[in-house]
Amino acid sequence: MKEVRVSEQQSLQFPDGFLWGAATAAHQVEGGNVSNDWWLKEHTPGTTIVEPSGDAVDHYHRYREDMKLLADAGLTSYRFSIEWARIEPERGYVSRAAIDHYRRMVDTAIELGLEPVVSLLHFTVPRWMFEAGFWRNPEAPELFERFVETALPIVSDGVRYVCTINEPNIAAMLAGGEDAANLVAYGLPNPDLGVADALLDSHTRARSVLSQLPQIESGWTVATQAFHSTGEPGADEKLHEYGYPRDDWYLEAARGDDFVGVQAYTRTFIGSEGPLPVADDVETTLTGWEFFPPALELGVRSAWELTGGVPVLVTENGIATSDDTRRIAYTDGALRGLHATIADGIDVRGYLHWSALDNYEWASGFRPTFGLIGIDRETFERHPKPSLAWLGDVARRNGL
Repeated sequence: MKEVRVSEQQSLQFPDGFLWGAATAAHQVEGGNVSNDWWLKEHTPGTTIVEPSGDAVDHYHRYREDMKLLADAGLTSYRFSIEWARIEPERGYVSRAAIDHYRRMVDTAIELGLEPVVSLLHFTVPRWMFEAGFWRNPEAPELFERFVETALPIVSDGVRYVCTINEPNIAAMLAGGEDAANLVAYGLPNPDLGVADALLDSHTRARSVLSQLPQIESGWTVATQAFHSTGEPGADEKLHEYGYPRDDWYLEAARGDDFVGVQAYTRTFIGSEGPLPVADDVETTLTGWEFFPPALELGVRSAWELTGGVPVLVTENGIATSDDTRRIAYTDGALRGLHATIADGIDVRGYLHWSALDNYEWASGFRPTFGLIGIDRETFERHPKPSLAWLGDVARRNGL
């Protein structure tokens, strides 16, 4: 009987054509993004950001090497973002060289057998846009729409999935709070609802522009946060009050989109007074988040329900750890939960691990290591981890 159970556990097959990949974001890996708002924040006197991004991991020049490591391991997809501040470093000035660079990234991915998934905005904006009022500028949605029109040549051929805006729920919370030190965890700042509306308008405009390309499927990605009620009196009501403007609203807004990106890492308990810190007796990661693989399954189920059945693409999932065996264990658990959602009829198109590389994690600097590939910060030498080979083997089998 034991052999039967083991055999069944090892034969969880995913749908034909399921994408297996990894993800990055431009500012976190490229280096030298001197024209965007985050570089400005990194170098502002008194900043709470622990260190500047600097050269990051020099992915801007080493993208082929990095993509080849993913492809050689067996992965079939790569999600990356394009940097608005490189493409339009000053308002109205378009860098054709930057457009050509990102188009070469698309072509390289295709050449290596990786399906490119392109994100148009991953938090950062040009300095000029930030200084003109950021997402509070009444012109912001129109400015983003114009940028998407400019970027169309990058995704005009060979690209199927385009993410318009990465984690608009986190972006609205960052705009509403003072500190970006913990992007998905206990004690999230209050979202700026005006910014949320501007991001939704920008997303809608972007989808309209992208509809000019009939092969494109577009959607935004949401950081699903697996809020849990403690069950005490008043906790359920507080969960809805706290969670709806930070999570559910963005999933409901994705109704009618081609897909929705789910990005899941951990969970947060909500009591009658609000969110609770992580318990002392649970395993935590380098970001202080609870080690909780079921977050992915819960996020996918929530997205499917709240969007009314919009197809799901897992655009981020992973943990920050220096122990790669825990990364494998976490990912294995997350994928088993993901398979359960598919078995229940949820349309899941692929799984993109965060992150392809140990990279720059915003206000936390380089300490939290999420990557399948380690980086020597002095030489930029790449060191693939066992977790990359493990995930590549899952991809080759298309199953666990």
